[in-house]
Amino acid sequence: MSYLLRTLTKKEEVDSMIRDTIDKLLVLRFGRSSDSICLQLDDILSKSEREVSKFTSIALVDVDSEEIQVYIKYFDITLIPSTVFFFNAHHMKMDSGSADHTKWVGAFHRKQDFIDVVEEIFRGAMKGKLIVNCPLPPERIPKFQLLYKDL
Repeated sequence: MSYLLRTLTKKEEVDSMIRDTIDKLLVLRFGRSSDSICLQLDDILSKSEREVSKFTSIALVDVDSEEIQVYIKYFDITLIPSTVFFFNAHHMKMDSGSADHTKWVGAFHRKQDFIDVVEEIFRGAMKGKLIVNCPLPPERIPKFQLLYKDL
C-alpha cells in the first residue's frame, strides 16, 4: 500500500514538506516498504487518508535512504515503523504512557485508532498545545521497552 502514499527519500523533500504544510497536521511514517509491520501501518494510513485529508497530510519516509539519516538520529528512530507528527513546522508530541512522547512506535490496531489520534493531535495543535494525551485505551497502544546505550 505504500505506493498510494507519497514517499520521501531526500532530506530536502522532508524539510520542504515540514515547512510547507500549513494549517494541517503532517504525519511522517518512518520505515521500510519491505517490513510487514510497516506495510500494515501503510494500509491503515492509505485507507484513512481520504477521511482525514481536510486537516492532515500523510507521507512515508524511507529509513534506508542515506540523506534521511539526520532525521533518524534526531528523532532517535531505532524501532520501525515510527510515526512523527508536525503542525505548522512544530513537532507535535503525544503522551501515550510510554517514556517517549516524540513519536508513535509501531502500527495502529485499527483505522479508527489512527483517525482518533490524528484528530486529537490536530485539536490540540489548534489550541496551541505542543503535547496532547493519547485518546486510545492502554490496551490498544503498542508496548516497547526503551534501551539506553552507553550509560
